[in-house]
Amino acid sequence: MLHIVNKSHHQTSSLASCLRMALPGHAVLLIEDGVYAATAGSPLEARLREDGSQVRYYALKPDMDARGMASRALDGVTLVDYGGFVDLVAEHSVSNSWL
Repeated sequence: MLHIVNKSHHQTSSLASCLRMALPGHAVLLIEDGVYAATAGSPLEARLREDGSQVRYYALKPDMDARGMASRALDGVTLVDYGGFVDLVAEHSVSNSWL
């Protein structure tokens, strides 16, 4: 399953809900304001330390760039472009957008 989060963890509880539901083998893609979670101090940082590589994490690089954050991405978060976004959707039979 591909989980897509577009809201900041400061705005909604979408990321927290997503992280509770993400299982080993799933992928989480952060887009729009969701990319704020790909930086130090976010709930995702603690989760990355806890679950290692059981869940794969991605952030949309153009959204990181637009917010001046691409150089601050957490280790363990792969930055992808729009083509990578399409590839992730194609790789996963099920996608869930967390609103």
